[in-house]
Amino acid sequence: MALFWILSCLAFIGATYGCGISAVPPVITGYARIVNGEEAVPHSWPWQVSLQDSTGFHFCGGSLISEYWVVTAAHCGVRSSDFVILGEHDRSSNAEIIQTMQIKKVFPHPYYNGYTINNDITLIKLASPAKLNIHVSPVCVAETSDNFPGGMKCVTTGWGLMRYNAINTPPRLQQAALPLLTNTDCQRYWGSKITKKMICAGASGVSSCMGDSGGPLVCQKSGAWTLVGIVSWGSGNCNTSMPGVYGRVAEFRSFIEETITSN
Repeated sequence: MALFWILSCLAFIGATYGCGISAVPPVITGYARIVNGEEAVPHSWPWQVSLQDSTGFHFCGGSLISEYWVVTAAHCGVRSSDFVILGEHDRSSNAEIIQTMQIKKVFPHPYYNGYTINNDITLIKLASPAKLNIHVSPVCVAETSDNFPGGMKCVTTGWGLMRYNAINTPPRLQQAALPLLTNTDCQRYWGSKITKKMICAGASGVSSCMGDSGGPLVCQKSGAWTLVGIVSWGSGNCNTSMPGVYGRVAEFRSFIEETITSN
């Protein structure tokens, strides 16, 4: 399946850009926040998607992993009547060339638990293929054998709230650099809620917040950005001294491959 993803990534954007390579390089200035966040360079995270309902309301993020497939969180409750928006940066602008994609089918993890928020991943199959270009291209997907150690600096992106009590999500895509935690360290904050299907990041003056759910936590591997986590849950008030919890993509690699292969 890795070959399938690579070929999909290369389509239309040439051999220069494999998965996890942005045609518009991101600029990351340390430990900025999504809460009181830092705006991303437009289109520097070309796999970031906005999940919107039929009214155009943005309710979750997601990550393009091939021209037909998007990864998001199961708790987002995506329905086939929702839309996947590709190539967007400023949701308040009508000038951007975006792709509004219909959903063919939604595949939540069969063992997703809404009480423990374990196995928090959903795959979305698009009704038609994304047109890959410099603003729309897939992220690489963590392998089962990958190890991303505690302390490694990674990046999360999204249109989530910049203050937990804000009325509206920001129009422009935000980003935050933040360190991974080992699960042992994370359990010091969250105890037995943390399972092997989760990975934690933050507790460093940085936090994801409501509206970021389902979006990417990416780390660099061999120079390519790789999807390591899916924004899942955290402190109810987006407390920047508490780590955010993400679905651990390496643990879901077989689910991803099996779902794509059989559909």
